[in-house]
Amino acid sequence: MWELIRANKRNSIFLMALMATVMLLVGAVIGLAVFGPDGAFFGLLIGTVIWVVLALISFSSGDQILLAASRAKPVTHDVHPQLFNVVEEMKIAAGLPAMPKIYIINDAAPNAFATGRNPKSASVAVTAGLLGRLNRDELQGVIAHEISHILHRDILYVTLAGIMLGSITLMSQVFLRGVFWSSMGSRRRYSSGNQGGGQAQIIMLVVAILVAILAPIMAYLLYFALSRKREYLADAGAARLTRYPEGLASALEKIANDPAPQLGAANSVTAPMYIANPLKKEGARQLSDLTSTHPPISERVRILRNMSQGASLKDYSLAYANVTHSKGVVPAAALRKEDVPLREIQAQPTKEEKVQQQLHQVGDIMRKVNGFVFLTCVCGLKLKVPPNFKSNAVKCPRCSHRLELPAQPQRQSG
Repeated sequence: MWELIRANKRNSIFLMALMATVMLLVGAVIGLAVFGPDGAFFGLLIGTVIWVVLALISFSSGDQILLAASRAKPVTHDVHPQLFNVVEEMKIAAGLPAMPKIYIINDAAPNAFATGRNPKSASVAVTAGLLGRLNRDELQGVIAHEISHILHRDILYVTLAGIMLGSITLMSQVFLRGVFWSSMGSRRRYSSGNQGGGQAQIIMLVVAILVAILAPIMAYLLYFALSRKREYLADAGAARLTRYPEGLASALEKIANDPAPQLGAANSVTAPMYIANPLKKEGARQLSDLTSTHPPISERVRILRNMSQGASLKDYSLAYANVTHSKGVVPAAALRKEDVPLREIQAQPTKEEKVQQQLHQVGDIMRKVNGFVFLTCVCGLKLKVPPNFKSNAVKCPRCSHRLELPAQPQRQSG
């Protein structure tokens, strides 16, 4: 596993260097086009300042920004005990130094992501729809996938790469929006007495426009390419942690086939964080694999179900090669010999039981996240009291027993 982490770090540094080069190139070309021959250094300086400021923000509070942008709310063990138990199991299996903070996104679309600066300060966020639709084995597979991202040190890369991608896009958009006024100023400046210089400035302006258009596209392709590879590696890590690839495979199928609308809080920058693309369904046609934030779920499922001999990284690499007919995705240095046997399949509830459980769980999770108080009367009836209920007690509609509500500081605020 440490070989995989080291390989991931090397790949991250290489990709970050490429994206930094693209960003500085954009700054230099824009500076050259707008300010003339002496503007390249000024453009480089502006690009560097933007990157440093955004990187500092990313290091200090990038994870909280992403969680807030995703409308994720921190929850306690009482909201969903099974979720906390599964996260704790996978934390122990992965050997993480600290328990990740747990968040729930109040959305019916099933999905999940992990974020944070390092394994000591990581967070896992899941949607209410995911919790309501998955059984325990499937939930364990999804959480193991996110814990693998934490273990592989992917979470900091995604945050920093997203910030750098945002920097490149910001610089390009600011330049393109102001290009008309810059070009008009250049024409007036060079139309009087220096026709050759004016033509050169126009050529540089055209080059800068092309760079400003193409640079964000190149940055997106670099960002998405490594994001797709990391999804494969996190799948491999999840199979290794759970010793049950079918759990994650079944969860991915449910996520892909779920009829709920796409995740409301997701956008093109945050989409690669999620376990599955939150912006479009698996069945939608894709223009190119290069423009996809995630590998095809159908392919990921086939790879996981091809792991019939074991759950080690080597077993995943062999399954990947068999399904895709290409070189294994796991770095060769990480393919050390280890025996990770598959665990036995556990009995599952019937289809009708699953549907009923899902309907009840999704509704209850959303209510708990939004501050509802759950009470059980002596007659067995369960009451769900909204957070804006004014009285300090509620009467049971079945037996008329009076139930006291918890004191306001102790009530769940979501």
